[in-house]
Amino acid sequence: MSETRKKVSVLIPCFNEQENVRPMSEAVVSLFEHDLKQYDYELIFIDNDSKDQTRPILREICAGNRRVKAIFNAKNFGQFNSPFYGILQTSGDCVIQMVCDFQDPIDLIPQYLVQWEKGYKIVIGIKTTSRENPLVYHLRSIYYKALRRFSNVEQIEHFTGSGLYDRSFIEVLRDLDDPTPFMRGIVAELGYKIKKIPYEQPNRRAGKTHNNFATLYDAAMLSFTTYTKIGLRLATFVGAVCSMVCFVIAVIYLILKLIYWDRFAAGMAPVLIGMFLLGSVQLIFIGLMGEYILSMNQRLLRRPLVIEEERINFEADDAPKRSQNMNEEKLLSNAMERKDESTDVEQRG
Repeated sequence: MSETRKKVSVLIPCFNEQENVRPMSEAVVSLFEHDLKQYDYELIFIDNDSKDQTRPILREICAGNRRVKAIFNAKNFGQFNSPFYGILQTSGDCVIQMVCDFQDPIDLIPQYLVQWEKGYKIVIGIKTTSRENPLVYHLRSIYYKALRRFSNVEQIEHFTGSGLYDRSFIEVLRDLDDPTPFMRGIVAELGYKIKKIPYEQPNRRAGKTHNNFATLYDAAMLSFTTYTKIGLRLATFVGAVCSMVCFVIAVIYLILKLIYWDRFAAGMAPVLIGMFLLGSVQLIFIGLMGEYILSMNQRLLRRPLVIEEERINFEADDAPKRSQNMNEEKLLSNAMERKDESTDVEQRG
């Protein structure tokens, strides 16, 4: 009797990637059908409401290969919700997440699987160098180091989300029920022992990057407000220091005015400078506290991660499966509930 092959799910989030979805599909399929024949596989594209020809191309790809599947979101639900939701829709024994523009090299997949077979539940790619703008790369490095210093969770530097996640960890993600998931922080906070694979990030294969100041700022503030307390505490400390400085200056001015009352003319300049200084500090920290409140508000609203418009090539047996341990716990819980119910019936009888 032949041994059942392990199933690997490859998740590719995409948005306006008409130049890359077909080459990406061909590269992944070729890899599994030639070099990784020992594994069963599924390739899932989750499209975040692309406005170009990405969806028609994905329909053609899915029509030619039943192992390639697609989820079309009803609208753009953001760069974090869509991949996280896609991971929860997979049915493999492990999930490998890659970007569609080839900036996560396909060669990482075999390396991930080798470490997975050694027992690692989480295997991630870490950018050691990048062919992107050197200034951008160094600014990212500064941001990661600052976040790591101020966070109460050990953050992972230059981790973009690309990696392999075992089914047992996927069930941890499923039970989080987080409406604003930040995968990079979740892996650092809740993950098992992590194996890191270094790689050089290449340039995009084709097309233009969809990252801009707004998306990068959104990612930075989500991680900052989720995993640090320094913002709120800094507001308290800066406010206290400013108050002390203003009090000392006021006392000095009062003393000088009492001593040199006939010739000490301070004028309005110090008053205006102090007022504008305190006003600007207040506005900065009100805005920072607003970011924390916004993060809390999004979680309290508990809106769905994604609303699907269409899914292709998903069959009944493709439902996300729970790990063996999770199933055993659920069966045991159900058996205990039935036993309690039968005991209650006997007692009432």
